[in-house]
Amino acid sequence: MSTPTLGYAIKHQHVAVAGGADLHIRSLLDKQQFYDPLGVAEAAGISEACWSLFGQVWPSAQKMADLMQDFAFGERRILEIGCGLALASMVIHRRAGDITASDCHPLTEAFLAENSLLNAMPTLKYATGNWGRANPDLGVFDLIIGSDVLYERDQPLALAQFIELHAAPVCEVLIIDPNRGNRSAFNRQMHERGFVLSEALITAPLNDGSAYRGRLLRYQRNI
Repeated sequence: MSTPTLGYAIKHQHVAVAGGADLHIRSLLDKQQFYDPLGVAEAAGISEACWSLFGQVWPSAQKMADLMQDFAFGERRILEIGCGLALASMVIHRRAGDITASDCHPLTEAFLAENSLLNAMPTLKYATGNWGRANPDLGVFDLIIGSDVLYERDQPLALAQFIELHAAPVCEVLIIDPNRGNRSAFNRQMHERGFVLSEALITAPLNDGSAYRGRLLRYQRNI
């Protein structure tokens, strides 16, 4: 569905969640969308080529949403990093978890507010989380989750530094990675910060039957 007055085109889709109700998601029509008339995205470090990435439904994000449907997060304070459309955050929010979604894209918060309405739930908490800059109001978290967040070469160091700043002394970090080439570098960075890694292959198809291959990376620290 095109919406010219917005400066970009959107669509609505249903995203299946294993063991839970579908999510109704407002997303960008395709990866060709771009709208940054005031240079806000550019100022946040987002290039024209990457502008549309936040507004797509990614396979690894679907896998994280599936995992969060029955994950035992208890009373922990949870942060989703690089959330984009925040499928996992919405599942946690629906389960009454203490979740904050974070991203650096200037339109993320507006999309999350709209998608919360589409799913008849209160707007979930959102905070800017820019990995390359200070985020003094973000605070610390007991559980940090992210999906497909290692797609650029400089991200292992930037992301590990960001996590170190916002992880509680006792913290678990869950990353679903579709076998990107930067995983090993990130593992080393997390090890240097006191996190112990365990990982599991993910080979089950997506809920629509599409093939998927990746890994669940689980990092734990207790200091």
